[in-house]
Amino acid sequence: MATDSGDSRAVAACFHCGLPVPSGTSFRLEIGGALRPMCCPGCVAVAELILGSGLGAYYRYREQPATNPERAPFVGVDELRRYDLPALQRTFVQTGDGAVRHATLAMKGLRCAACVWLIERHLRRQPGVTEIVINLGSERAQLSWREGETHLSTLLGEVARLGYGAYPYRPDWQETARHEEFRAALRRLAVAGIGAMQVMMYAVGLYAGAVQGMAQSHRDFLRVVSALVTTPVIVYAARPFFVSAWRDLRNRRVGMDVPVALAIASAYAASLGATALRMGEVYFDSACMFVFLLSLGRFLEMRARHRAADRVEGALRRAPETATRLVEDRHEMVAVHELVAGDRVLVKPGETVPADGRVADGIGWVNESMLTGEHWPRRKAPGDAVVGGTQNGESPLTIVVDRAGSETVLAGIVRLVDRASVDKPPIARLADRVAQVFVPGVLILAALVALAWWPSGPDRAFWVALSVLVVTCPCALSLATPAALTAATGGLLRRGLLVTRGHVIEGLFRATHVVFDKTGTLTRGRFRLVRARALREVSVDECGRIAGLLESHSEHPIARAFDAPAADGGRSGHLRDVVAEAGCGVAGILDGRHYRIGRPTWVAELCGTAQPTETPDSDAVSILLGDEDGPLCSFELDDAVRAEAARTVRALQDRGLAVEMVSGDNAAAVRRIAERLGLRTAMAAATPDDKLRHVQALQASGAVVVMVGDGINDAPVLGTAQVAVAMGGGTDLAMSRSDAVLLKEDLSVLVDAVDLARKTRRVMLENLLWAVGYNVLALPLAAGGFVTPYWAALGMSVSSLIVVLNAVRLGAMVEGRPMAGSALGKLGAMAVEPPA
Repeated sequence: MATDSGDSRAVAACFHCGLPVPSGTSFRLEIGGALRPMCCPGCVAVAELILGSGLGAYYRYREQPATNPERAPFVGVDELRRYDLPALQRTFVQTGDGAVRHATLAMKGLRCAACVWLIERHLRRQPGVTEIVINLGSERAQLSWREGETHLSTLLGEVARLGYGAYPYRPDWQETARHEEFRAALRRLAVAGIGAMQVMMYAVGLYAGAVQGMAQSHRDFLRVVSALVTTPVIVYAARPFFVSAWRDLRNRRVGMDVPVALAIASAYAASLGATALRMGEVYFDSACMFVFLLSLGRFLEMRARHRAADRVEGALRRAPETATRLVEDRHEMVAVHELVAGDRVLVKPGETVPADGRVADGIGWVNESMLTGEHWPRRKAPGDAVVGGTQNGESPLTIVVDRAGSETVLAGIVRLVDRASVDKPPIARLADRVAQVFVPGVLILAALVALAWWPSGPDRAFWVALSVLVVTCPCALSLATPAALTAATGGLLRRGLLVTRGHVIEGLFRATHVVFDKTGTLTRGRFRLVRARALREVSVDECGRIAGLLESHSEHPIARAFDAPAADGGRSGHLRDVVAEAGCGVAGILDGRHYRIGRPTWVAELCGTAQPTETPDSDAVSILLGDEDGPLCSFELDDAVRAEAARTVRALQDRGLAVEMVSGDNAAAVRRIAERLGLRTAMAAATPDDKLRHVQALQASGAVVVMVGDGINDAPVLGTAQVAVAMGGGTDLAMSRSDAVLLKEDLSVLVDAVDLARKTRRVMLENLLWAVGYNVLALPLAAGGFVTPYWAALGMSVSSLIVVLNAVRLGAMVEGRPMAGSALGKLGAMAVEPPA
C-alpha cells in the first residue's frame, strides 16, 4: 500500500522515475517485498497500475527509471478522443478484415526493452486489442484493434496511464529526434577525436622519453596533461558504452558493450593510478583511441540507419498536404486527409497526385519512378489508374479518388517496410546467440590471462589482459550479418523488389522450387474480350451487361475486361447477395434470378447441367455466364504473356531451380503457355485449395518453395510458401501475405534476387569466418603479450571495417547492373535492418 508519512527527510531517488523525493513528503509503495520511495502521487498511481496488472516484473528487468508521469510527453486524455474522429483517422488508420483497424503510432518516453515489454503486455490485456508490436529502435508501434470493442483513445489513454506517450506517427517529429541524436553523436565523436589526437601527441613524447631519457618532472607533467585531456573523452564521449554495459548487467546479461566498457574503464583507472603514484605505465592513448574508433563505427552505423528512415519518410512526404477538389463548377482547396473515395480532384502540371484514383478527364504523362523505378513518364488517359505520390507532367488531369490517406499504395508500402524493421532473420539471430556466448567467454579468458601473467608483475598482467579484452571485442561478429543483409536488401529494392520479411534472403538462397501463378504473374493480367458466344436466346449485349454488373464486385484481373454499365435503367439496384468465390468466380441475384460467372464447371453446378465442351484454339481464357436454367454465354479473353517471362524461367532453371506454374485457367490455355515458356510442370484448373495442397506436397518432400502470385486467389498459398513474392499491382490481401513485393513489372528481378541472395549468403559466411578467424588468430597473440592495447584497438577497428567493406561489395554488385533507381527502391536499409 502507499503511505504518506510526512517525514521531512529527503529520500535519495524515486523508485519509479529516479527523480529526487521532495523534502517533507515521503510516498512509499511495497514493491518486491520492500517499501520503495516515491516522489509524487503520479508515480504511486502508475506503480499501482503496473502491480495491479500483474506486471511487477517490469521493475526487475528495466534498464533505466521510468518517465515521471507529471513530465510524461503525452496529451491529456480528453484530447485523445479527437483521434476517434473518422475524418482524422483516415490520415493514419487502415481498415483491415472485418472491424479490425491498424495504426502506426509514435512512442515517447521509452527508455529500454522493459518499457516495450510493459506496454505490450498491458495493451494485449485490453479488450479489443488484436496485436501490438513496438520497435524500440525506431520508437514506433504497430497497433491493431477491433473498433466495436474499444476505441483508439481508450488504448492511448492506457499508454498514458503507464507514464508513456503514444499518438499517430508524424515523420516531422521523428526527423527532429534523429537530428538531436545526430548532433549528440557528432559532439561525442568530436570530443573523442580531438582528445585522441592530443593524447597521441603527448604519448609520442612519453615514448621518446622512455627510449632517450626524460626528466621525472617532464614525464609527470605529460601524464597529468594526458589525464586532463582523456577525462572528457571517458566521461562524455564514452558515456553510451557505460550506459549500455550497466543496462546489460542490471538485466543480468552480458552484452557486447560490457567488455568494451570494462576495457575503457580499466585503462583509464589504471592510468590515473599510475599518474597519481608516479609509477607504472599509462594507457591514456589506447583508451582515447579505443573510444574514438568505436564512436566512429557507431556514428557511421547511426547515419546509415537515419538515411534509411529518411528515405521511408521522404516517400511519405511525397504526398502533398493539400489538393484542389472539384465541387460542381468551383474549385476548393482542401487538406488531403479530407479526401474520400469518389471526390474529383484537379492535378495541375508539376503537382503531385494526392491520392490513388483514375483519370476522369485529360491526357498527360505521369512520372511514376518513385514506385516503379522507370524514369520515363507514363501516358495517362481517361480510365487509367494513377497512384498518390507520383508527379504529373505538363498537362492538367482530373482524377476520381479511389483511395486516400492510409489506404493508398504508398502508405501500404511504408507499412510493409515498418513491418520488416522489427523482423530478424534466423542467421542474424544465430550470430546474436554466438555473440552472447562469446562475450562471457572473453571475460573469463581475460581473467585467466591476468592470473597467468601475474607472476611477471601486476603491470604487465594488466596490459596483457586489457589487450585481450580489446582485441576480442565482438563488434565484427555482431556486424557480420546485419551489414550484409542491409546492403543486400538495399540493392534488391533499388532493383524493384521490396523485402518485407527478414527471412527472404536466406529463403531465396535455400530455394529449390519457384512456383508461378499464371494470370497477372507470367501474363500481364490485362485481359481483353476477344469473343463472346450466346448459348441461349439472350443477346450477347444483355449477357455482357449482366457480366459487367457481376464483375464490378470482383478484384480479379478478369473483371477489368468487362465494363460495368454506367446506366442500366435502374436494374443494377436490384443486384444483391453478390459473392466473389475465390478461384471460381462471382455469383449474385439480379431481378430475382441467380447468376454465376467464372469457371465453367462452377457455373454449370448452378443448374446441374454439363458445361459447353468447346475448347479454345488459342491461349484464350474461357469463362461462362449462367443462371438456374443453364449456361447463357461463353466469353474468351486474351492475356498477353510478359515479354521477359520465358527469359526469366530459363534463367531460374539454369540456376538449378525447378520452375512450375499453377493456374485456375483451362488446361488448353495453361498447356500452351507452359510450352511457350519451357515449363515442365504446369497445373491447370487449380482452385486455391489445389494450389495450397500442391505447395504443401512439395514442402513435405523437402522442397523450399518460392511462390509468386498477385491475386486474392493466391493469398492462402502465399501464406504457406517459405518465400512469398507478390506482384506490386496485385491485391492488398496478396501483398499483406507476402514476404516481398515486386514493385517493378519485370520478372527478371527475381533472377537478380536469387543471385544476390546466394552472394549475400556467401558474404555473410565470409564475414562470420573472418570475425571468428580474426579472434582465433589475435587472441593467442594478445594473450602471449605480443599485442599492446593500442594495437589491439586498431586491430579490432580494422576487423570491423573489413566486415563492413565486404558487405558493401553486395551493393556494388547490384550497382554494376542497370538500376531501377526508384525512391522506394532506396528504402533498403530499413527493410531488414537487424540491430547490431
